[in-house]
Amino acid sequence: MLILTRKIDEAIRVGDDIRIVLVQIKGGQVRLGIECPSHVRVLREELYEAVRQENLNAVSSDPKHLAHLPRPKRPQGKPSE
Repeated sequence: MLILTRKIDEAIRVGDDIRIVLVQIKGGQVRLGIECPSHVRVLREELYEAVRQENLNAVSSDPKHLAHLPRPKRPQGKPSE
């Protein structure tokens, strides 16, 4: 783990397109500003873990539960030739 010391308004760069700025220190909290491309997903760790756990639960769910889902409706009309 890399540990850095920063003062307010000082930044850290991750690669060429991610910038993390120390915005505020108040009590026991630190506020960070993160500038990155829109395709980069940025999540708090606890939210990331919750999403990861939900995905694991979905993958390991019992296929028998799928039998209770409604069947998709087929389009009406003649099939295209």
